[in-house]
This record gives sequence, structure tokens and C-alpha cells, in this order.
Amino acid sequence: MPTPPSQLESRATIRKLPALLVNQIAAGEVIERPASIVKELVENAIDAGAGRIRVELEAGGIELVRVTDDGRGVGREQLPLALEPHATSKIWVPEDLDRIGTLGFRGEALASIASVARLSIRSRTADEDSAWVIEGADGEIGEVKPAAGPPGTVISARTLFYNTPARRKFLRTPQTEKTRCVEWIRDLALAHPSIAFEVVTDGKTTIDLPPDQSPRARILAVLGREHEGEMLEVSVDRFDDSRGVLIWGLVGMPAIARPTAKAQHVFLNGRLIRDRTVQHAIKEAYRGLIEPGRHPTAVLVIEMSPDAVDVNVHPAKLEVRFRDQSMVHSAILRGVRDALRRADLTPQAPPTRIEFGPGDVDARAQDFADQVRAMRAQAEAAARAQGGGSIPSVEAIREAMQQASPGDLESGFFAGGPMPGFAPTGLNTAEPAGWSSPKPAERVLQVHRSYLVTEDERGIVIIDQHALHERVMFEKLLDRLNKGNGVLESQGMLTPIVVDAEPRQVDALADLKPLFDRLGIEAEALSPRSVGVRAFPTLLIERGVDPGAFMADLLQRHEREGFVPGDEAALHEVLDMMACKAAVKAGDRLSEGELDELMSLRESVERSASCPHGRPTTVRLSIEQLEKLFHRR
Repeated sequence: MPTPPSQLESRATIRKLPALLVNQIAAGEVIERPASIVKELVENAIDAGAGRIRVELEAGGIELVRVTDDGRGVGREQLPLALEPHATSKIWVPEDLDRIGTLGFRGEALASIASVARLSIRSRTADEDSAWVIEGADGEIGEVKPAAGPPGTVISARTLFYNTPARRKFLRTPQTEKTRCVEWIRDLALAHPSIAFEVVTDGKTTIDLPPDQSPRARILAVLGREHEGEMLEVSVDRFDDSRGVLIWGLVGMPAIARPTAKAQHVFLNGRLIRDRTVQHAIKEAYRGLIEPGRHPTAVLVIEMSPDAVDVNVHPAKLEVRFRDQSMVHSAILRGVRDALRRADLTPQAPPTRIEFGPGDVDARAQDFADQVRAMRAQAEAAARAQGGGSIPSVEAIREAMQQASPGDLESGFFAGGPMPGFAPTGLNTAEPAGWSSPKPAERVLQVHRSYLVTEDERGIVIIDQHALHERVMFEKLLDRLNKGNGVLESQGMLTPIVVDAEPRQVDALADLKPLFDRLGIEAEALSPRSVGVRAFPTLLIERGVDPGAFMADLLQRHEREGFVPGDEAALHEVLDMMACKAAVKAGDRLSEGELDELMSLRESVERSASCPHGRPTTVRLSIEQLEKLFHRR
């Protein structure tokens, strides 16, 4: 329907908006839901020097958000100004925007809240005899009145969006809104461990954090103490006045990576931020340690000079702009990598509970348990006969197991076939190129031609032979690439190997050429539907990788996912493919020399606890878990 001329005429007239409408528009950027009010009010309390902050919520904050603090307070004469838009005590001149050291600074939060909720402020400074209260709603500011109360401030926001019902109907359920409020408070509590935080939702205390906690204690109190043994400390000191950075935090073991990035908490000068530079650095540090679709757990606290970062780039102040972005990225990447490099990243086997009772237990597992108990008893008897204690050494238990009949063990647990390592296996002793035979520190058993079993000081170690060798081959390829000035050594073919391809895959060869040059691959179009491979990496030829099959897979993957020319991530993805093709496979029988070499390389290769794709290569079954399995504790 056409718009009436009178309406068109009125809309063409420029006029100044009413103050209430201006504030409601501003509130649309700042106040999205109750969690936005919680964030603004708690940040104001922190800026006011509070040592204790209490947050009360009703109906998820929709009906009430009340924040009480013991900070400096607002004097009687200042209270009306606190509700005025763009009135603040935190900046004075334009130059202050280049060195913002407070969480809030725009002076629009309280005015915005008062335009979409019924706001009440009661405050008292240390030098005043009583508190004072002021209320605001619908753009109107009430009179300042005396009230009773201790030094500090209490701000209450009631009935959010009562005067803008269109926005109120977009709020989620009270439970969902409560969860978002609590998440914000936990984030702010993580960034400020010296402040006590209490959260009361519908009369029930849901958070109660004491003051003056250490950063580590606060992180574990918020994230859960069950992660205490799975968090690694990160520490970086690159501070040189205005361009430096200090970083401290805790990052999770690869085993506790999550499906989303919600477990990453990054703080800059006490402010929660979501920054792509930081997120990329964290993800890059975990490259090859976790699967591509998962995200590390991390809490990082970054301190920088305020004039080295611009925090005035987002209405909710979540995004920032670093003046030296590459320095921040490299500092975080180095710090997290160093923490991971120092740690034993072998994941612990999941807790196992086995109840041995009539009719509800696998008979083979029962037989195996009985046999191991008998072997342990035999070893204990041998230890007593030699004058030792009743607890045998690891060597004594191993000797008793080696003296047991292989058939007994096979029938007990490994019923699917012989168990290599307990008896001669007749393995093929021919060793392919690149293998040598150092003597291993411990005996290694190959189980079902797929898994290797050995021990360390903490328990039994179970290794996926393909995943471990894949990591070994990846590191070998990367080492040859670095030693070859960024190019892999290649070997020419007597005649080109022809690969069938789709026309669009043939057309992609030009885009892939820079990547192929680095990988030692020489390929050209032979026809609109075929590609010829004229040279291939020497290491892959030594490992028996079929150049034609590899090229077909590579072209299909590029068509499906795409590789950016010159991108290091693309290079690593193709190296991952090469390592996977060159590695031994599940089901391959390994000679003793190959087993020895693989175990030796496991100790020397960095990040051997995971394959290049992020899957674990190794799992540990601890002594404690074994004792529980056999009812010894």
C-alpha cells in the first residue's frame, strides 16, 4: 500500500530526537539482555575499587538485577550526573582515549539502562554521614533523597524492557538468561581474583568466591578442581614499557579440548576480550595436538600498557585493536607452545569400573584377571623367598608373566589370536629404508598388529602404531623441508605416472604449483582429464607411497576444501596427508627392529602423544587404575 503523502512529508523533516529515544537507541547497542546490565554494573563496581561484589537476580535478571559493592561510592552532588548520558569520571580529554585503563569509560551505561528499565542507585562515600538514593525511568531522573546504607553502592534495575515490549519478547527463558548472567560474572571473577564475588539467583546462592585468591586458585574454583591436574601454566615476560606484554595463565591438556571455544577465557588489563589474533595463536599452538574440530581450554591474562591497545572499537568493548598485533600473536604462541612442550601429554585412560560377580561379567576378562592375580602371587612368593618384602618389583612381575604359558594368556584376554612378545612370532625381519635398530629400554608387545603395549614409571602405555608412526613421519618430513631450504628432496620418474582427473582438478594445477614446488612434486596437465606426475618426494617413494593414488587424493581434497597458495596451514595439511600415507598401517606386522626403532623415535620426536591430525597416539593406564581393576584398592 502506498505511503500517505502526509507521512512522507513528516519523514522528510529533520528534527532532533527526544532524549529518551536517543538513550533507547544507545541501549540497543549496549543493553541486549540482563547479562548486559550485569556486565556494565559489575565493571563499574570493579572500577570503583570494590573488594566485595554481590549480584542478585530474579527471573534470570529480567525482573531484577541488583549489584552491591563496597567501592568508593558516588557523592550526593554527583548522583544526578551519573544518570546523564555521556557523563563519566573516567576520561577527560581526547588523549585519554589512547590510554584507557578502566573497564568502563563512555558514560552511557547507566543512562541506557534507565531508558529500558526502572533504575535505582543508592550510594555513599567514605566521608559522608549517610547514603543517598536516586531513581530513573522513562528518561526522567528523580530527586536525590537520603537513605540508610554503608559506604559503597547498590544499583537495582527492575522490569527490563517494560517500556519496549517488542524487545522484551525476544528475551529467552529465565533459566537461559540466568545462565548468561552467571557466565559473565564468572568471567569477571576470573579476571579479578582479589575481589570477592557472590551471586544469588531467586534467593539461592550460586557463586560464593572469597577475596584475595591467587589467580590459579580462582581459575580452578571457577572452572572446577577436577581439572587441576590437566591445566598447564603459561608465563611470558616480554615487557619493555609501551610495546611489551606480560602473559600468565593456564591452558588445558589436549585431552580436555572442547567442541566449541567457550572454554577459552582471555583477559586484557582485566577486560574480557574476544580477539581473533589471540584465538589464532592459541589454536596454532595446539596444531597437531587436537582434532581440527575441537578447541583448547585456556585462561590467559594479558597485561599491556594502555596506550599499546585500542579498546574503543566495539559497543560492548569485547573487541580490541593491538598496535603491534604480530608481537602479541608470537608471544602467546611461544608461551602456550612452551607450556605444552614441557608437559607429558599422554592422556590417561578413562576411569574403568569392573564388578566381578556371578552372571554379570565377561568370562574371558574374569579368566584373565585370575591369571594375572596368580602371576602376581607367584612373584610375591619369589620375592619373599629371596628375603624381600611382600610387594614384588616390576621386574619380578614381568618375569612371572614371561614364564606363563602364552596359550593361557591368549585364551584369557587376547582370544582373537596369538599375542606377539610372549612367544616367537615369526615376524618378517626385513626393515624398510629409514629404519635402524637401537635397543629399547622396555619390552614392547604388538597386539592385534595395531597396538603396542609397554610400561613406564606410571603404568601401562598403549600405543596406536599408525598414529605414532604418522607423527614420526610428519616430523621427519618437516625436518627435511627445513633442512632443504623450504623444499623437499624429490626423485624424477622415468616416465610420468598418469592420474585420471576432472577438468576442474586439472585447471587447479596452476594454483597448486607453488605448493607442489615446496613439496618436491612435479605435475603437469597431459590432457583435459589427466595429470602426469614427473617427480615425487624421495621419502615417500622410500616408504612405498603410490604417487598416482596420492595425487588423486590430493586433487580431490583440494577440490573439496581448497588450499591457499603460500599458506603454511595448507603446507602442513599436505604434510599430514604425506605422513599418513607413509606411516605403517593398522594390521601391519612389525619386526623387532621396527618396534625398537618406533619406540626410540617416540622419545625423541616432539609432540609424540598425538598424530598430526590431533588424535592421541598413546594412552596410559595408571598403576592406580590397574589396582582398582584388580580390587587392590
